[in-house]
Amino acid sequence: MRVVELLSPAKSAEHGIEAVNHGADAVYIGAPKFGARAAVGNSVEEIERLASYAHRFRAKVYVALNTILTDKELAETEKMVRQIYEAGADALIVQDMGITQLDLPPIALHASTQMDNRSVEKVRFLEEAGFDQVVLARELSFEQIRQISAQTKVKLEAFVHGALCVSYSGQCYLSQAVCGRSANRGVCAQLCRLPYSLYDAENREVVRNKHLLSLKDFNLSDSLKDLIEAGVSSLKIEGRLKDISYVKNVTAYYRQKLDALLEGSPDYKKASSGNCTYLFEPKLEKSFHRGFTTYFTKERTSEIGAFDTPKSKGEYVGIVTDVTANSLTVATDLEMSNGDGFAYMNEQGEFAGFKVNRAEGNVLFPSDKVCIRRGTAVFRNYDHQFEKVLSKKSAVRKVRVNMTFAEIEGGFALGAICEDGCEVSLKVQAEKVEAQNKDKARDVIMTQLAKTGNTIYDVNNVDMQTDKMYFIPAGVLSEWRRQLVEQLEEERERKRDRGEGTFPQTSHQYGKAELDYRGNVHNSKAADFYKSHGVSKIARSFESSPVSNAELMRCKHCIKFSLGYCPKQGGKGLKEPLSLVSNKGDKFKLEFDCKNCEMLIRAI
Repeated sequence: MRVVELLSPAKSAEHGIEAVNHGADAVYIGAPKFGARAAVGNSVEEIERLASYAHRFRAKVYVALNTILTDKELAETEKMVRQIYEAGADALIVQDMGITQLDLPPIALHASTQMDNRSVEKVRFLEEAGFDQVVLARELSFEQIRQISAQTKVKLEAFVHGALCVSYSGQCYLSQAVCGRSANRGVCAQLCRLPYSLYDAENREVVRNKHLLSLKDFNLSDSLKDLIEAGVSSLKIEGRLKDISYVKNVTAYYRQKLDALLEGSPDYKKASSGNCTYLFEPKLEKSFHRGFTTYFTKERTSEIGAFDTPKSKGEYVGIVTDVTANSLTVATDLEMSNGDGFAYMNEQGEFAGFKVNRAEGNVLFPSDKVCIRRGTAVFRNYDHQFEKVLSKKSAVRKVRVNMTFAEIEGGFALGAICEDGCEVSLKVQAEKVEAQNKDKARDVIMTQLAKTGNTIYDVNNVDMQTDKMYFIPAGVLSEWRRQLVEQLEEERERKRDRGEGTFPQTSHQYGKAELDYRGNVHNSKAADFYKSHGVSKIARSFESSPVSNAELMRCKHCIKFSLGYCPKQGGKGLKEPLSLVSNKGDKFKLEFDCKNCEMLIRAI
């Protein structure tokens, strides 16, 4: 039986705790330094706080330490890894092979998607190198994942939701080339979200001021079965920069979808313990998204771009049917409220927004003047009431427990067994006073033992294993229950499998004799790793030694295909080379590898 985990993002320990509360089997969070989201590092103390909480539900904590490192940073990294391990982290997500050459504690290593893991050969190499889990490239189809799974044994992790990088991860040098801010060092400037104009070889403008490199957001919520059957064991939600309401809502939504899939399945099982009760109805369209796409999982489609705007689209509300000086009417069945935020495409083709002071049915009263025409589609990208619910306690997660109460010589015995099979007992010496009202005495015992208050436990059943019924004060029963639950907590932690492992020093062949700048070798330890695996010629990283006429980005996204100009699809051709020009004047040349259906970007 294969274990399937739902993996949620955490900007902070608080985000991670709420991810666990809303159903995450595992959480990934940034290290104090050297994570691919440099803006959201977390102290070792915060990682420890999250790990302590998550482990109570058998949930795991993965720490992202997935940038490339300089030689000077390796000693600090080695010390930090030791601290992260001692804080209770279950695994490190890494990109830099130099980390594998450090004096590491027995902590599992996961190969970040920044390693560009999109082939059987690459994943097999990482498996043989000792990685416990490999994060696959987002561009893979279900069939490609199936082929990788069939030829490897390592656990496979794949994204199921959230923002998409237009470039193959780890292979984007655009931000470094233009701004000196490296995506591989955690400070990407996100130039792919800017507007560009497209020009042909004769400098004719084909498209003006559109976000041609900006993609919609990933959403595989309706394809989880396909992904799991293809061989994926870890379903990853993107979003370490997202707010806490996003984490709550999206985690809860996928938890419900995954539970429905796993329920009664003989082949798969949940990775953690506890069941969630939600105090709201999860809806993906209410959290940040740029529109949704299944990307390349099934087939290539032109509907992957968010060319109009990189901002959150929100949920579709309806069409404007009437406009007055201070209000507008929208044809919708949705309930709207004061403080809601809305968005629409204005007459200039720009994505504009407005907030409403008051909503009366389907009549909206914007806080500022809005120039909007009848027939315009309106979206709600901020639901005030929904966010208000999520700003408070919005889920409860409990571990199922069965209890027993029995009479023994000189007192009583209490027992508890949780859903993970951990079992404890408590024997107490006590005076036995037969109850005059046996039914009431029985109810008191069962009621008191079933109370779990603010603990993580939910008592399913209390098995009374006694013929006689005794009077026992409620306060005494409460104290016995407290001691029993305390024992159960200790036993669960004692039996928790941390899954530790020592990373081996291997020498199997990498498969290439040479590595250019796209190997992202940024320090001597990483170079040593590749040398020991048969690579004889190793170039320095782009960040340490810029390359002229370098390939700044390689994408499976193709602008020609998305705009209907792909010759393979019978589209009308354009005179090449094509170029992109940003509104800041940066110019890039587009090249097309039509054999592999890939687009390349170089600086001009």
